[in-house]
This record gives sequence, C-alpha cells and structure tokens, in this order.
Amino acid sequence: MEAPTEPSLYTVRAAIILDQDGHRLLAKYYDGTFPSVVEQREFERRIFSKTQRTENEVVLVDGVTVLCQRLSDIMCYIIGGLDENELLLLSALTCICESLCHMLRKNVDRSSVLENLDTAFLILDEIIDQGVILECESQQVVQRLSFKTISEPAFGFVLFDYITGSNDQRESQRRTVVD
Repeated sequence: MEAPTEPSLYTVRAAIILDQDGHRLLAKYYDGTFPSVVEQREFERRIFSKTQRTENEVVLVDGVTVLCQRLSDIMCYIIGGLDENELLLLSALTCICESLCHMLRKNVDRSSVLENLDTAFLILDEIIDQGVILECESQQVVQRLSFKTISEPAFGFVLFDYITGSNDQRESQRRTVVD
C-alpha cells in the first residue's frame, strides 16, 4: 500500500484557457509536470479531446485531475494532482470564470479574452500564486483588480499637474488658507 502524500499548499499544477478548436489562449504551468512547450501542447490537446463533447467537470488525464468549465466558445481548465481536493480546485476554477465574466463585462469569448489578455493574466495571478490558491471569492478579486486599474491613471494626472504647475497653485492656495 502506498503511503499518502504530505499535505501541501501547492495544489494547482496549471490553469489553461482553450478556444473552441482546442487552441491555447492562455496557460500558466506552476510545476514541472509538463516541462516543455511540446509536452504542454500535447497535454492540452488530450484534455480538450476528452472534454469537448462531455458535460463532466472532472476528468482524469495523464495522472492528473482536470476540472473544466465552458464559457461561451472557450474552455477554462484547472489542473491538480490525483490526490487534490476537487472541491477546492472547483472553487478556484469558478472564481477564475466569475472574475473573467465580471471584468470582461459578461462578454467572455475568444476575442474578448485575447483583447484583454493582460486582465486575464492578472485574474490568474490574483487567484493562484506559484500553484497556491490565494483567493476563491470572485468579488475580492474583482475589487482588487478594479482598484488597480482605477489607480493607474492617477499617475497621469500627477504628471499632468507637475507639467502644468497645477499642483503648485493648489499648494500655494493651501498655504494661504492655513496661514
């Protein structure tokens, strides 16, 4: 009898989004299970062929647990080991899909994912860090990402104020009110 593996926080081996033809839109591999791009593409081809016509959310492929969820014309996958908790993986996959739906304004399809690839990668990075699931609540992910995207243009305004001297005018007005 094989000894049970030690519990680990590193539960996710990969997160993948494929289009309706099985072509990679986005993929992040977190361990060395599939070290080369050729092996990754072959694995993606196998999981797509096993999941494209089924309604199953959980499939075993090549000794790993694969969970999938369809959104419009794309398939989202999360991959974990054989011993991983499918419910935990499912909650992370659901968080990815819900966050994508919210950030892409419910229009989640191949073209919107490709146009907003940076947002899709940010969503993955907020949820999974090096194979460790950090967040399973899509509202938290969306809130953090919305804050980041809202705060980015502020630098442009600060730079504009600096160039035009608007900040100096406000500072001098503030000093006169205080004095």
